[in-house]
Amino acid sequence: MSASWIKPVEFTPTDETATDMLVASCLAAAASGDLSAYFDLGVAYSTGSHGAPCDLIEAHKWFNLAAVGGYEDAAQCRSDVADEMSAREIAEAQRRAREWLAAGARRAA
Repeated sequence: MSASWIKPVEFTPTDETATDMLVASCLAAAASGDLSAYFDLGVAYSTGSHGAPCDLIEAHKWFNLAAVGGYEDAAQCRSDVADEMSAREIAEAQRRAREWLAAGARRAA
């Protein structure tokens, strides 16, 4: 599996709208269950790149969702992010991941 939504580091959109669109397109793909989008969102939030703020809770959430779905590199990335987080932050990230899964189940019903 390759991360197809986030562009290489040398890609720098010329305006803020374009960077917002990168994250928005990942979120749309994630809503349809695209594991690469989950992983790419984790990368964006863990590094504060591609229009996403640096947010380790969100990064952990997305890496967790990718790992649960079977994306191979996501578990290691989740572990790396968790090393920089408090237990309370990890619990919040896990709560957000459960909410995302529950919302997806409601949409599918």
